[in-house]
Amino acid sequence: MKKNLLTVLLVFSCISIVFAQNSVITGKVTDQKDGSPLPGVSVTVKGVSGTGTQTGVDGAYKLSVPSTAKVLIFKFLGYKEAEAAINGATLNIQLGADSKQLSEVVVVGYGTQSKRSLTGSVSKIKGSDIENIPVPSLESAIQGRTPGVYIQAQNGKLGQGIQVRVRGASSVSAGSQPLYVVDGLPITVDDFSTNGASTNPLVDLNQNDIASIEILKDASAAAIYGSRASNGVVLVTTKKGKAGATVITYNQYYGFSSPTGERKFLDAKQYVTFFREAAKNAGVSSTKIEARLQRYSAGNDDYKTYKINTDWQKQIIQHAPVQNYNLVFSGGTEKTKFYISGTYNNQTGYLLGNSLNQYSFRTNIENQATNWLTVGANLSLSRTRNNRLDNDDQFSTPEQITALAPITPPIDPRTGLVSGALDPTTGNPNNNYPTYFNPILNSISSYYKSTDFRNLGNLFAQVKILPSLSFRSEVGVDILNTGEDTYNGSLTLRIASTPNGLGVNSSVTSVNFNTNNFLQFTKDIGKSNIDAVGGITYQRQQNDLNSLTGSQFPSDAYKKLNSSADILLGSSTSTAYSLLSYFSRVNYKYNEKYLLSLSGRVDGSSRFGVNHRYGFFPAGSVGWVISEEGFMKKQQLISELKLRASYGLTGNSEIGNFPSRGLFSAFGYAGIAGSRQTQLPNPDLKWETTAQADLGLEIGFFNGRLSGEFDVYQKKTRDLLLNVQVPGTSGFTTITQNLGKLQNKGIELQIDSKNLVGDVKWSTSVNFSINRNKITDLKGQVITGSGDAVNRAVEGQPLGIFFAPEFAGADPNNGDALYYVNKTPGDRTTTTDYNLANPVVIGNPNPKFIAGLNNTLSYKGIDFSFLLQQVNGNQIYNGAGQYMSTSGDNGYDNQTIDQLNAWTTKGQITMVPQARLGASTGISPSSRYIDNGSYVRLKNIVLGYNFPKAMLAKAKLQSVRVYVQATNLATWTKYKGWDPELNSDAFSGNITQGYDFYAAPQAKTITFGVNVGF
Repeated sequence: MKKNLLTVLLVFSCISIVFAQNSVITGKVTDQKDGSPLPGVSVTVKGVSGTGTQTGVDGAYKLSVPSTAKVLIFKFLGYKEAEAAINGATLNIQLGADSKQLSEVVVVGYGTQSKRSLTGSVSKIKGSDIENIPVPSLESAIQGRTPGVYIQAQNGKLGQGIQVRVRGASSVSAGSQPLYVVDGLPITVDDFSTNGASTNPLVDLNQNDIASIEILKDASAAAIYGSRASNGVVLVTTKKGKAGATVITYNQYYGFSSPTGERKFLDAKQYVTFFREAAKNAGVSSTKIEARLQRYSAGNDDYKTYKINTDWQKQIIQHAPVQNYNLVFSGGTEKTKFYISGTYNNQTGYLLGNSLNQYSFRTNIENQATNWLTVGANLSLSRTRNNRLDNDDQFSTPEQITALAPITPPIDPRTGLVSGALDPTTGNPNNNYPTYFNPILNSISSYYKSTDFRNLGNLFAQVKILPSLSFRSEVGVDILNTGEDTYNGSLTLRIASTPNGLGVNSSVTSVNFNTNNFLQFTKDIGKSNIDAVGGITYQRQQNDLNSLTGSQFPSDAYKKLNSSADILLGSSTSTAYSLLSYFSRVNYKYNEKYLLSLSGRVDGSSRFGVNHRYGFFPAGSVGWVISEEGFMKKQQLISELKLRASYGLTGNSEIGNFPSRGLFSAFGYAGIAGSRQTQLPNPDLKWETTAQADLGLEIGFFNGRLSGEFDVYQKKTRDLLLNVQVPGTSGFTTITQNLGKLQNKGIELQIDSKNLVGDVKWSTSVNFSINRNKITDLKGQVITGSGDAVNRAVEGQPLGIFFAPEFAGADPNNGDALYYVNKTPGDRTTTTDYNLANPVVIGNPNPKFIAGLNNTLSYKGIDFSFLLQQVNGNQIYNGAGQYMSTSGDNGYDNQTIDQLNAWTTKGQITMVPQARLGASTGISPSSRYIDNGSYVRLKNIVLGYNFPKAMLAKAKLQSVRVYVQATNLATWTKYKGWDPELNSDAFSGNITQGYDFYAAPQAKTITFGVNVGF
């Protein structure tokens, strides 16, 4: 008993001695700049391993240290490391920001790197720069913020597709969109729209959850993604929690939208006068023209006094509120960190019947299970409902309402109903009134709803095998369920062929599975540092599609297909592809100034022929941090200077799933089932391959106050994936082959400046880029785009060049439409015979340069910023000009105001031929409808106020910020159309660019918001 008591006393004595040898140090770490607390700062004891902690959200820390400890070390990303001597139980310290901007951390493929050590071309956009911007998707938010990335929306309809080009288009027929990777998971960006106008799957991503966006532009940065990287790679990293007290943040904004521009059309007096003159010039009797005008005037003579003067553009504009609510919980401990976010977004488009409603939820969690195992999960759930509109080429699309005569009243005085509604006598649509179908009827008698349910998530585990070696395994899935529900009732155009209503219901389930398994090795050996990664990845995507069409509904009160008396069509299809890849990358750094990176990826795809199923995509780059050389240490002007160069191969596999195979399709005749061959096989089909060289310079002046980055590059793409014509005797028209070459070359420049520091802070960022695209080989083929086939792919010309006869204006003698013959170079002979005019290059939809200017100013609690975006040197073809700008040659569509300049007198010089009703001259595709597409846009402007922390402390709040924000507030352009940022949703693609066909303008949005931190 005595022995046991002595043992217990001895143990307690030892414990007491141990505690007596430790002391507890507390303190707070703040920003030297403004005194704000710094959460997540690493605090360790110098010379003692295994002892450390991190500061909490309030910047405070508490650390038990040995009595022999003398110095604490404080480390925080973006700040200078600091050491402080222990002198008592309390130790507060301020950290100063690291002026070496090149040392920021960027996300790269399968890992991260410091900007200082990077040898590839990567642009980074912080999540804080794009949060709370009221745009439907992240591409619009990053527009104008980085060089070499050209972003163009189709039109102002919510949720429509957006074209993104990283260093130009690298393909003629295959996909040209970049690869999007969210938290390591390549996501689905396929368009599943059934009406031919693409939607934007990225609408399902909540940009408020984004921590950063990295755009990999050159081969060195992108080649690790191999066969999908020729169009660039966009890495999206979502926000993570930090150790410390739980932070609750609430964000809310509310505002409204309106169109950025309008076209000018004839008013009632101008319309009547113009068409009377056009009828006279065409020999149309006054009786006939007056009868037609009376018909458009609802059967009365109001047109004679211009009593009715309808501005139809205003009839399709609706009240367009915008609202967004976001609640975030983040925090955790040293072992477990979490981030939970919920968002409700509701946008009503300014176009009648257009709206977008979205719920989204995200949770990211990471747990340090043991000292050798870290596990985590990133999960996003969303539901997006888009009330869509018909395509730009349909009479029922809103902007085509401008074809209606201004003498037509919006409400028929005979019936009290919307003009063009059912005739109360016959019960049928009055097809003679107004001029065409009234799109307002579509908003009354039809709907087109697209609903996405999306589950985007991945699980990961990282095992620390050795101090320098770890293994990471990731399993992710992107499940997208898209349903489209369409009903066209008795008032709509489609009932002409399918009386009593038409309903369509379709659904798509896309399951995109991905797994990455790779080793990471990092080791310092003397002055050398090696950072290597290597592994294997597998991806499989399967799309299952179902569709059903029915007609003959009892009335418009019945809109679901179970009420349809006649099921017209049903279909069910399934398609899939898989990709197996092996990748590796080695980064080597010597003495912090000599850099080398080598990478390679082997891809095997089910999409290609059995003879070329696998492809190899290597890349290499070097860098020299010149500012670390001894001869640079004595000067004070240049604080950072790095030269880098890279070369590598990337691929493009974005084609259909089975182009290499001989395909058969079901075929039935007289009730007997059978099959027939529908596609020729090509076992030699392989990747498009792009070889890219890049030379870059990064420089900083005045200790980081001024910095810049300059790149010059050349991309050469070979083995283009094209549908090549074959002799008709084969029974087929085309076969998919590797044929042709194109190239892109250009320069990029970005300059960042801290103009003022101190109480008044002012920073400026400017980016500028030039890209020149040219098709160098198509084996003599000419590939035309959609629309009027004015966009073409032609050897020796940029992709999508406008090709058509050159318009010469009106013949001064008689007002006929003239064209230049252009039989030989320099031939300026004119002709009135359109068929004698040779097609020539009349314009280029590709801009000469794009640029952006971002300014940020702050003073104490006030902040102000604005972003200017510029696109210069491109042309736009107005495909609707053959209807709206025709001198009356093509019917009774209302005309643009410039048609008042029509030829009237012999000897008159004008570009508008004589007004002649129905003469159909001068309306064929030509340079008559080419216009300047350059513009400068005030893309984003924000004014905010942050309440003082001392004031908020009484209310136990961490932060409160109120702000007002506007997007697309002002546009400066010479383009005469609605908006220079466009590409008609009915006619778009790699070749068809800059084609305007009643494309609605972008939305101008003003919002008022508040951010509260608890």
